[in-house]
Amino acid sequence: MKKILSLALMAMLALGAQAEEKDSVKSNKPVFTTIKENKITGIKDQNRSGTCWDYSTLSFFEAEILKATGKEYDLCESFVANKTYMARATQVVRYHGDCQFSQGGSAEDVLATLKDFGICPEGAMPFPGSLYGDSLNNFNEFFSLLEPYVAAISKSSAKKISNQWKVGLQGILDAYLGKCPEEFEYQGKKYTPKSFVQSLGINLEDYVSITSYTHHPFYTAFAVEVQDNWRFPLSYNLPMDEMMQVIDNAINQGYTIAWGGDVSEDGFTRSGLAYAVDGKAAQSLRGSDMAKWLKLTTTKKRDIIDSLGCTVPEIVPTQELRQERFDNWELTDDHGMLIFGVAKDQNGKEYYMVKNSWGETGDYKGIWYMTKNFIAANTMDFLINKNAIPKNIRKKLGL
Repeated sequence: MKKILSLALMAMLALGAQAEEKDSVKSNKPVFTTIKENKITGIKDQNRSGTCWDYSTLSFFEAEILKATGKEYDLCESFVANKTYMARATQVVRYHGDCQFSQGGSAEDVLATLKDFGICPEGAMPFPGSLYGDSLNNFNEFFSLLEPYVAAISKSSAKKISNQWKVGLQGILDAYLGKCPEEFEYQGKKYTPKSFVQSLGINLEDYVSITSYTHHPFYTAFAVEVQDNWRFPLSYNLPMDEMMQVIDNAINQGYTIAWGGDVSEDGFTRSGLAYAVDGKAAQSLRGSDMAKWLKLTTTKKRDIIDSLGCTVPEIVPTQELRQERFDNWELTDDHGMLIFGVAKDQNGKEYYMVKNSWGETGDYKGIWYMTKNFIAANTMDFLINKNAIPKNIRKKLGL
């Protein structure tokens, strides 16, 4: 009987601890008030494909068109992917395989496609995944064919290769993504991809990339040294504080930002929040000094972050910390998203409102709330309309 009572008591204590944990999570869940929200188009789902760069940057251009003309478009990611993967494979072959071929890319790939080939609306090509019996993109089979194909050509021991490899590669691209149309009809008018992009009401020469690192001089431009930046576009280098001023000014002026950065950090949650977590301070707040943050499992870290919610302590980003994390591989370029607004929580902390491309997931149906500290610490670079940059900073950049 005593054993049963002891077990019952232990169970009650465990249930009480769980209830206390849930109450803590609930009380610390942020309650947001929107400060500024710019218009964007609907949430999409890249599904099992490494095409965040494609979805986020086309979302950016859709928002640019919406701001400029008031018209809403649904631009075709498959068109951009088809053209980009051929262009990237061509570069890999030219380098004899001494560069990377992968699903990833950058905002520049979308801008280059719009300039060189144009674009078509969704519906002018097969819906993602439909050609191989899926309801959304699934690049597992697709890239299991594409990667070895490109490797076989680029690493060939032949003294001379024919141009037929492009015909074969194009066949794979078209089989999984669909053929890019040479002509199509949209809202009763006929277009080519180039005439369509010309009709959208934006100037493709208005867009520039911004970054912030100390291994290049500030107020100059350089190609950020990451593998998916394979076209080597130049980004304007600003001090971190001015980089953040650009983002804030853009939002206040009604613009959005095609953001690229690191979401592999512990503070980026699947529920739709992102904090630049100070791990040691977070662990200390939980009343435990025995376990060191770095030794905790990912699950345990997330449990602590979830329980602390909007009270989670954050690091203060610095220029030096950004550079250190970039050089030691902690700060990576692993995701693209669209910044479109600012909100604050019940404690007055400000967050950027960010559109993701994982469908209507998380607590906010596909929107992430990412603190300004998180963005300052984890930004690799971003594409922006140059007219969204404050005049004094534009003058420094010669824009």
